Amino acid sequence: MTSTSTTPTTTSQQELIQFLEDRFACAQACTECARACALRASLVDPGGGEEQELLRRKGIMCAEVCDATCRVLSEQNSQDEAGIRAQLEWCRGVCLEAAHVFDRHPGAEQTADACRTCAKACGEFIATLD
Repeated sequence: MTSTSTTPTTTSQQELIQFLEDRFACAQACTECARACALRASLVDPGGGEEQELLRRKGIMCAEVCDATCRVLSEQNSQDEAGIRAQLEWCRGVCLEAAHVFDRHPGAEQTADACRTCAKACGEFIATLD
């Protein structure tokens, strides 16, 4: 009689799986935020005044930073932990700034929420690096 044995998952394997899941969740939040910000920026009238220009600039900047962060998180260990942490902190800050700007504009609530979700995901992933 042959018996099959299963190797129990070790704590380090579980931690690795959780780390990869958290990394993916953060990258996904960044992608969704980048998409929402790019769309919001494209809807702004280029000649709409100073506040509209701020909204457009923040939307473009947030989209670019989130896109860059997603790329960093998707790369296979091409950056060290300090580099990833710096990128995540930058993304979190830019997302929160953009969310505050979007809060002042009716119709931009979903974009502000996407920014906050991304900032939260970045913060949570930073915590896993500690």
